[in-house]
Amino acid sequence: MKIYKIFRADEWAQLRRDKVTTGAPIDVADGYVHFSTAAQAQETADKHFAGVEGLYLLGCDANAMGSALKWEISRGGAEFPHLYRELRLEDVEWAQPLELVDGKHAFPAGLV
Repeated sequence: MKIYKIFRADEWAQLRRDKVTTGAPIDVADGYVHFSTAAQAQETADKHFAGVEGLYLLGCDANAMGSALKWEISRGGAEFPHLYRELRLEDVEWAQPLELVDGKHAFPAGLV
């Protein structure tokens, strides 16, 4: 199963440089790396990244993260994937810019 992480350009650059990250400031504060499913990604972008340019969408394989990935109830009673270890560059299968189109983030076709 694919899960998705939205990073600002500097956060994505740091992961590529260091090969590992504890995540964005909210991830560090919460003690885990926040992810979204395909169905949750647009709402996550709208809620936490409204109008923000220079974002990257990272696609990861949830199964490869093993027991460090926990599914927990969050926003609206939905289960969200939370990674309880550092995110490693090797966890990222692909990354691409998440463009703003008419003020809304445009996700890849078939994702949302």
